[in-house]
Amino acid sequence: MQFRRSRRVKIIATLGPASADRESLAALFAAGADVFRINMSHASHDAMRERVAMIRALEEEAGRPIGILVDLQGPKLRLGTFAEGGADLHRGDAFTLDSDPKPGDAARVQLPHPEILSSLAPNHRILIDDGKVMLRVAEARPGWARTVVEVAGRVSNKKGVSLPDTTIPTSAMTEKDRADLVAALEENIDWIALSFVQRPEDVAEVKAIAKGRALVMAKIEKPQAVERLEEIVAVADAFMVARGDLGVEMPLERVPGIQKTLTRLGRRMGKPVVVATQMLESMITSPVPTRAEVSDVATAVFEGADAIMLSAESASGQYPREAVATMNRIAVAVESEGIYPSIIASQRATPEATGADAIAEATRQVAETLGLKVICAWTSSGSTGLRIARERPRSSILALTPIEQVARRLCVVWGLHPIVTDDARDERDMAERACRHAYIEGFAGAGERIIVVAGVPFGTPGGTNNLRIATVGG
Repeated sequence: MQFRRSRRVKIIATLGPASADRESLAALFAAGADVFRINMSHASHDAMRERVAMIRALEEEAGRPIGILVDLQGPKLRLGTFAEGGADLHRGDAFTLDSDPKPGDAARVQLPHPEILSSLAPNHRILIDDGKVMLRVAEARPGWARTVVEVAGRVSNKKGVSLPDTTIPTSAMTEKDRADLVAALEENIDWIALSFVQRPEDVAEVKAIAKGRALVMAKIEKPQAVERLEEIVAVADAFMVARGDLGVEMPLERVPGIQKTLTRLGRRMGKPVVVATQMLESMITSPVPTRAEVSDVATAVFEGADAIMLSAESASGQYPREAVATMNRIAVAVESEGIYPSIIASQRATPEATGADAIAEATRQVAETLGLKVICAWTSSGSTGLRIARERPRSSILALTPIEQVARRLCVVWGLHPIVTDDARDERDMAERACRHAYIEGFAGAGERIIVVAGVPFGTPGGTNNLRIATVGG
């Protein structure tokens, strides 16, 4: 297995039927996966527990932290049923959505979500089946809405419904999500991804339940979230550009710009950002990607995203290992390009007026001035590692932590190579053990200098205040 990655961007691989056994899991890790995603839309609690156990066993065998991301399904809005299984709607037709459970026809159907019917207003769009059919609300009252068909097509039983203009006055978590969240927290997973976030309160609700046992990643996939980005990102521990549903609820041509905005916002605020959905979609059925997909992955890497994610490619595709290996090769190639450092540097955010940020910026500058290969960051909460990664230094970054859970969480962060080790006893031990780990892990050779960053006294979260240059012994 390849324990040391030769790239900074991280790879998240979704698990599913194509990657459900120990051998497949090990193959994905060897190919380059840093974090494994378990999608609760398709996984039972027992399946989730089984996969977590396999990942932890693999982690022990590899001797390297592996992150686990559990993705909550979120509210799935669907139509009711039709008397004949479906109906053809024509442009200009009137079509009613109501609360009557009676099977529908070409004139009406049940929308079994009373909270939606009470929230619709004239001129709101209703997208059915990922936008294949579009309705516009003409009149709305409690319990029903009369719409006009703007994009014609066939609607059928239980098709998904998207509401780009409607703020849903309920939590982003369903009862299923709450049960899934509790089950996941019992397994000591590292990250929770929250679907269909609309407001910062949605994220705060999950964090209140998690109570620090897992960090929360907000999925940005609704226009309402885009409108309140800074508020949501301020509350979340990380966020994901979920381009699939985002591209349904917003014009497709806006998605690339939103992706760039989100990536730069994440870096400015020091929060990890994941770019996801359809990155190597053709590899579900093909052993090689399209040229456009290669360019798409490369763009996310050039933008400085913390992680790039595979969904169906690794979960249910025919070539899961090849998809991870391909993504790995693309990332390595992009980061080896001569223009990569200048692009990354041009996006650097102004440091905040804190001691930790000042030390992080100074660390990058010293490393670049002296041409040092390695920065070793001692971190008990992960914050020191995050601040150093925010600077996007050219040097490799070793994140040394005494807390296994922190090391696992940092697996999603750009450039960080997490190592679990006992906390430093004093400043001499801090430097000596940093040198030893840099040497053992193959980041620095005998006689080479490294930078060591820490907070003194040790074990104080957010107290980064110490920078030293040390020489690796023979």
